[in-house]
Amino acid sequence: MRFQLIGVNHKTAPVEVRERLAIPESRLPDACKKLAEHPSVAEGMIVSTCNRVEFIANMRNGTGDLREFLREYFETDLSQFETHLYEFREDEAVRHIFRVAASLDSMVVGEPQILGQVKEAYATARAVGAVRAQLDQLLTRAFAVAKRVRTETAVGSSSVSIASVAVELAEKIFGNLHGKNVYLVGAGKMSELAARHLLAHGAASLFVANRTYDRAIRLAQKFDGQAIEFSRLYDTCDRADIVITSTGSPHFIFRREHGEKLMALRKNKPMFFIDIAVPRDVDPEMNKLDGLFVYDIDDLQQAVSSHVADRKKEAEKAEAIVNGEVDKFHARLQTLDVVPTIVSLQDHLETIRQAEIDRVRGRLGTMTTDQELAVEALTRGIVNKIMHTPISTLKTAARDPESTTVIELVRRLFNLHEDGDKASASKSGRGNSDKGNQN
Repeated sequence: MRFQLIGVNHKTAPVEVRERLAIPESRLPDACKKLAEHPSVAEGMIVSTCNRVEFIANMRNGTGDLREFLREYFETDLSQFETHLYEFREDEAVRHIFRVAASLDSMVVGEPQILGQVKEAYATARAVGAVRAQLDQLLTRAFAVAKRVRTETAVGSSSVSIASVAVELAEKIFGNLHGKNVYLVGAGKMSELAARHLLAHGAASLFVANRTYDRAIRLAQKFDGQAIEFSRLYDTCDRADIVITSTGSPHFIFRREHGEKLMALRKNKPMFFIDIAVPRDVDPEMNKLDGLFVYDIDDLQQAVSSHVADRKKEAEKAEAIVNGEVDKFHARLQTLDVVPTIVSLQDHLETIRQAEIDRVRGRLGTMTTDQELAVEALTRGIVNKIMHTPISTLKTAARDPESTTVIELVRRLFNLHEDGDKASASKSGRGNSDKGNQN
């Protein structure tokens, strides 16, 4: 295993840091491709959501560092992010990915959205050829672990979510939501979920503005709402009491001057902004205006924290499942690691056996069928006895943390090579036969 993961999330970095490392959906395929093409990386994928940005790789060797890729990709000195970055390797990277997929590392423990986001990130990386062998096995297992956690524990049973917290905050601001208008800026899944909760609690109507107008139409139709062309956003936004914004814009969509205009048009009637975007869509300066209430993703996290105590016991059960799955995955990968070496060793010794029979066949003269079978049985028996100890050692080593050392030792002893094993074994066998002729 040469897994490595580096990233930031809602626990280690505030939103103003996360938004500087976030990769928008449109750029994610190219970023994954660049990651997989990096000299030290064999496979790679990137998870970039409002709460986390993580770079996951299967490294070509144990000495590579994903920080090098981050420096090159973002063209920046990472010292400014160092206190916020976390890094995991080998089993700890596996454990982290399992925990993320199972929603044990989420802002709202047990929320289902993160599994879908990880699956989308995996599909994106796979589509550009960035995920293939071991990383493919890792993510496939992570999805199975997430299913186990959801099936065998009640960690996801509570109704607490970002969307439900947004409803609570809106009700505190307005007293109740009856007759209130909701405006979605961006047609993302999280904003759709928040809108669904708000409408279920009495909000009156829904407006949707999106840069792709067709997507705005499709989402508006789900709620019997009205789609608005993005160019008319600032002319129509004053109709809303609650604005949920989640776009991929690299810059603020709503700034202080927009807030001042909105308050004038609304005659200071309160207005609630739920900014789920990373990078943020709403300038924090707007929060300083009377009548405007702006909550970003980190503010929602603080509101969520008061609800999660009841999930603690179920989360502990889920953690035990994850730990057991990490051990199983480790054992499985180590077993797979020794298989190519065993096959190479068998091919190598079989090549030598055949070459030696061919070398002495002329001296033996014409042999009967029984004699041919006797020679075959004798030489095959000798080879099997020679192979028994190294193969038994390799199989035992598959369960040992030091298995890589044993595999490398066997490869060196028998002159086996990682690339072109069969060709190397064949060449090695012929070389030994030639030496026999010289003697």
